[in-house]
Amino acid sequence: MRMTLSSLNWRRREMVRWLVTCAVELGLEALTSLMQNWFQFFTATEAAGPVATTIMSRGTMVRLQLGFQQQDELSSCARTLALQCATKDPPNCALNALTLCENEALAFETAYQIVVEAASHIMTSSQLFTIARYMEHRGYPARAYKLAMLAMKNVHLAYNQDTHPAINDIHWAMALAHSLGKTELGHMVPLLVKNVQCATVLSDVLRRCGASAPGGPTGPPIQPDAKHASARTRCIPGPKPLSFDRPPLRPLLEAAVNAYINTTHSRLAHISPRHYADFIEFLGRARDTFALAHDGHAQFAHLIENMKVRL
Repeated sequence: MRMTLSSLNWRRREMVRWLVTCAVELGLEALTSLMQNWFQFFTATEAAGPVATTIMSRGTMVRLQLGFQQQDELSSCARTLALQCATKDPPNCALNALTLCENEALAFETAYQIVVEAASHIMTSSQLFTIARYMEHRGYPARAYKLAMLAMKNVHLAYNQDTHPAINDIHWAMALAHSLGKTELGHMVPLLVKNVQCATVLSDVLRRCGASAPGGPTGPPIQPDAKHASARTRCIPGPKPLSFDRPPLRPLLEAAVNAYINTTHSRLAHISPRHYADFIEFLGRARDTFALAHDGHAQFAHLIENMKVRL
């Protein structure tokens, strides 16, 4: 393991698993030693991945029949290893570190801060989105939102990238911001407008954000008595969806309209007969988006007139 630590070897993955299996057979002392001295035998990715996760698996615990104190000792050792690995290689180790530390608040917070600090210079948007989704799944929407904001700063979609792999993550991030409230959505929209020029992505996000009111109920639902249930229900207005012509959605609407205008002219300049059907469908989607603006019909008519002039 030492000889192949800094060189590629096709058998190394197999040998990592074999060495951990040997340590499990020998017991707690061997496992503790292996994790405390991981840097002598494993890369950070190996240590935080197959090594630590195998050692901390339920199967290993059952096989060793460890007592509570021994389990705690092993868990503490695994968390220390995880944080060391995350510090050394955040892109490849941060998610495993969070998973290994999730039952200990201080260690979990430390792993999270490692991700935040690494976000601006070494983490990709895809890696940040993955960790943000994990945070939401674990019940930390505020932390998920912060990571999603950091991820959105690193996302860039050109006008013709309507199949970009980040699109699902963008929709998830905007839905998360929308679910947290108008303020959070207002902070996320400028990043989207700045980094995404794809008209269809912008318009899809716009419609989803405008379909329902942002945020959720601030308290438990009112339970009226049966006699006056319908009357009381009618008297309690529900939250209203956001207006497309006001912040925070207005900048998004304007960006979507401008993106459709620019993309239409670009496609028109290179159009051929085999693209006609797709182009007509694209114009239909553009018209539906223009219609969301108070002067949208006039803008769309102007776009069509410009197209005729160009032709």
